[in-house]
Formats: sequence, C-alpha cells, structure tokens
Amino acid sequence: QVRLVESGGGLVQAGGSLRLSCAASEDIFSIDRMGWYRQAPGKSRELVATIDRVGTTDYADSVKDRFTISRSIAKDTVYLQMNNMKPEDTAVYYCTAKRWSTGDYWGQGTQVTVSS
Repeated sequence: QVRLVESGGGLVQAGGSLRLSCAASEDIFSIDRMGWYRQAPGKSRELVATIDRVGTTDYADSVKDRFTISRSIAKDTVYLQMNNMKPEDTAVYYCTAKRWSTGDYWGQGTQVTVSS
C-alpha cells in the first residue's frame, strides 16, 4: 500500500505559478510510474503529467511548456511546477502512483483555483 499526501494547492491569479508536492510513504524509485491528474467541476478526471522510474516524463497537450513534473528520490516526493496558469487549470489535483504488480494508488487531492 502506497500512501500519497499532496500539498501546495491554493488560489492564484491567471499568469501566476504554484508548485504542488506529493510525498510518498515508500521509496519512489520502487514505483513504476507517478503522476498528476486533475478533475474540474462537472468534468472527468484527466491526466496532467507522469514520470516513470527512469525519469521519462509525459504531459497533456494542454499543459506542455507550462507545467513541469519532477522528483526528489531522496525525499520520496514528486512535484508539479505550474507556470503561466490559466482559469481552465482550476481543478482538484490528484497525485497517483502505479505499480504494475499491485495497481494504482491515489492521494486525497488538493484544490487549485486560478482567478481571471
């Protein structure tokens, strides 16, 4: 069982920045892939960014060149740096961890609100 705790959400103006953190209860180098999803009101959950065990990253087209996913193996933490934010980035952001052998794990979510 991997426990994930997100932090760093809040209110920001359009064009501003926020950094989300996701602290894992286990060595993240042992996790096959970690990432961030988001869910806006009335919409389905969507992938934002992922990073795999060797550090390969992937992004949704809507956040490319604005968001950066990174990690600290020493701190067992994954980050999402969000720059040039837009009102449409408003959502609850969820950290996720995937192990091919045991499945997916989710954090409780953190609210991000971007005002225009």
